[in-house]
Amino acid sequence: MTAVITLPASLDEPNFEHVIEQLAAVPDDAKVLVDARHCRFATPYGLTALLCLAQSRLEKPDFAPPEEESTASYWARASFFKYADELYTMRGLVPRTRATGDSDVLLEVTPVAKNEDVHAIVTRIQEKATQILTQTLDLEPRATMGFAMTLSEACSNIIEHAGRGGWVMVQRYNWAKRRVGRDVVQIAVNDAGVGFRKSLETSRARALADRWDDAIALENGVMNAVSRLADPGRGQGLKGIRGWVHRFDGKLTVRSGRARIAPIIPDWDDDIPRQDDLPDFPGSQLQVIIPKRVVRA
Repeated sequence: MTAVITLPASLDEPNFEHVIEQLAAVPDDAKVLVDARHCRFATPYGLTALLCLAQSRLEKPDFAPPEEESTASYWARASFFKYADELYTMRGLVPRTRATGDSDVLLEVTPVAKNEDVHAIVTRIQEKATQILTQTLDLEPRATMGFAMTLSEACSNIIEHAGRGGWVMVQRYNWAKRRVGRDVVQIAVNDAGVGFRKSLETSRARALADRWDDAIALENGVMNAVSRLADPGRGQGLKGIRGWVHRFDGKLTVRSGRARIAPIIPDWDDDIPRQDDLPDFPGSQLQVIIPKRVVRA
């Protein structure tokens, strides 16, 4: 029997939890159909997490694409179907629109598996990011360097710690005006690898901890700059990301296994700093949201 996983109408980071909740009731080796027919909107987090979902299954899942033509077309332009075709068995028509011409997409869904991928990603996004950050978000030109650093560090974490490849996507949004009151740029860097807890099993933090779970591992890796690698300077990447995001009034969330933390929650958001005992989902999922700068008189 095939288990049907129904996607919500809006597939963003909070709503993807409903997808994970449905998966929790399905054995790992069961056949799954991911039903996106009635999905109308997806963020970079949602699209990259869908690819991680497929990677996590023991049997190749089926996928029913969105019925709304504009939604399916956008997913195609964002290169989602380019990679989903390899990970899912498609059960419906998929548009073959080329992933070009969408000025809001700073970086289409892009695989991250080796260091060369990170260098190529940063190079591709550099010029576009400068334009978006300075003209659309009214950020300082020097913010581009921090943006590239954030993207590079987040992608490098996949290569060094995940144990398998992952996915990155960057998008500018107008829809966020309804929530944040201004335009935003969102970065999503997701993988279905070993996750923070297993990655840090051999770290000093694990040796000193009275208990060890996904939440403790997340706090050590994200908040305390703990790394499984003993080399000097290791573990500082996420610390640098936190500093850059905080400086520009952004938001950072990281999920891994059964836990999720939001170490940076700006005034324009009301998220929960830490969540434990969530349904399990493999790997780690990182999201950064940077809003348009508010010029105060």
